[in-house]
Amino acid sequence: MGAMSSKRIVEAAGGILYRHNEHTGQVEVCVVHRPKYDDWSWPKGKLEANESHRHAAVREIGEETGHDVQLGAWLGDVEYPLAAEGRKARHKVAGDGTVKHVAYWMATLLDRAHARLLAPAFGPVHRADADEINGVVWLTIDQARKKLTHSTDRDILALFVDRLEEGADHAATLLLVRHAKAESRKQWKGTDAARPITPNGAVAAYALDRELACYAPTRLASSPWVRCQQTMEMLSWQTGMTVHLVDQLTEDAFAADPQAAWDTFATLIDDALDGGTTGAVCMHRPVIGGMFEHLRPMCATKTLAKTLIAKTPYMPTGNALAILFIRDADGAPRIIDIQKVAPIVY
Repeated sequence: MGAMSSKRIVEAAGGILYRHNEHTGQVEVCVVHRPKYDDWSWPKGKLEANESHRHAAVREIGEETGHDVQLGAWLGDVEYPLAAEGRKARHKVAGDGTVKHVAYWMATLLDRAHARLLAPAFGPVHRADADEINGVVWLTIDQARKKLTHSTDRDILALFVDRLEEGADHAATLLLVRHAKAESRKQWKGTDAARPITPNGAVAAYALDRELACYAPTRLASSPWVRCQQTMEMLSWQTGMTVHLVDQLTEDAFAADPQAAWDTFATLIDDALDGGTTGAVCMHRPVIGGMFEHLRPMCATKTLAKTLIAKTPYMPTGNALAILFIRDADGAPRIIDIQKVAPIVY
């Protein structure tokens, strides 16, 4: 047998923070300078203990640029030898076998007031020291391509341009949440509508808030049944946002009139697209399956459609999907990205 690989992976995350120049209409991206390496790169950094890649991306972009941000479409990831950090020719350095893996998202500026609202759920973001980041500039795509020090960063820029061509800079996000683990139907003596989440389910619901906050939801909705309400209540309490109860999304209402449930969900999609905002909605397993049936044909690719599992349980309890929509040439919603969102419980 051959020797086992000694490869060790250091996990990191970051993103391309972008905006539309209000005078020229051009897309501009934010690039940072690191004095330690004298390089220009995307804002990024290592994951902290018990932190997801998406949370690290938002935190690191915020720390290194000084801007409050929210995540958009997924871009991709890169790997290179850790010993090559800061080097122009990263792949020519072997080092000790330790590899740095960096995951990247698109990110947009977030209103400061809403960032403060989300802070109890997301956690603190501290500005990077000057010896870590001493330059932050906004550049056009062409300027950034010339300014970036590393070829891997230019690779991510190419993925960003591909996303722009899809219309991702005009996408709206809807967070579809499956309620956290609930008490067993067999053991619960009350009505199904009153069946609560378990203590472990409550932990997952609390941990999920930190992940949902990365997408900066502005509107919370839920089935009025207790297990869904309880899943969303912590985020509501932390942010002060009201949870809007949607009668058509209970299990009984869906069974009685699946079309009415879909029409209601479709309205939430339209609201997100028309308002350019992020919504979060919590529902039940069978309702999710029904929504998936309508969502699959809206996916831009077959690969995306396969993300919407076609058989029960569809997705784990206490998990969510971040679904990014645009409008096609006919004005109909189209899905260009689906991200699985899971809580980290420790």
